Amino acid sequence: GASVLLLRACLALLASPIYLLSFLGMWEPFCRKVFFPFILDKICVVHDKKSKKHKQELFRNLPDFRGPSGELRLLEIGTGSGSNFQFYPPGCKVTCTDINPNFQESLSKNMKKNQHLHYERFLVAAGEDLRQVPSGSVDAVVCTLVLCSVHSVSSTLKEVLRVLRPGGAFYFLEHVAAEHSSWKYFWQQVCYPTWKLVFAGCCLTRELWKNLEEAKFSELKIQHISVALPWMPIEPHIVGYGVK
Repeated sequence: GASVLLLRACLALLASPIYLLSFLGMWEPFCRKVFFPFILDKICVVHDKKSKKHKQELFRNLPDFRGPSGELRLLEIGTGSGSNFQFYPPGCKVTCTDINPNFQESLSKNMKKNQHLHYERFLVAAGEDLRQVPSGSVDAVVCTLVLCSVHSVSSTLKEVLRVLRPGGAFYFLEHVAAEHSSWKYFWQQVCYPTWKLVFAGCCLTRELWKNLEEAKFSELKIQHISVALPWMPIEPHIVGYGVK
């Protein structure tokens, strides 16, 4: 515990300009508009390369969840730059949502690259509040690297279940807490406060598999995997899907 506190203080000292900007109320708007869209776009390029095979396997059965009309209506929470578009089946009708509307440049590029999809609308909305989406109106919900930063995981999952039709599926790929006895978890604890500040509320130590197990999915498949990114404490991941 003392080692964690000492190293946290050292890290905070290194990041003191950001803490100062945060104290002055200047970091959050800059982070939301400039820093986070820029850095997330760079991280996603690396993360997509490392996780490509996992995403290909994850989304392989998406067509199985087409609705009675034969169409696949998909809602993505935290679309960001749209890095998942390449994995969606042709003809899929996509509704994009994100609490941060400042990804438009990279999002537009990915939409142009993936014209096999039908893009229905973009909603500025938090995962915990999807009131603009009617209940039971989508066949699939996708959420990747988002549950780490929502204010309430349980509220987000309740909204997921609300907007899904019966028999629809929720797909996820998220970084999670490492085993508590591991050095990875030690460094997650050290980095936690500064990481959360710098990366727009991203929490390193959430045990998201527990939230998913507590949600009311009729079927739930979870796999613990490793996605190693250079110098980043987010190697442990979970991937899978739950059926309403």
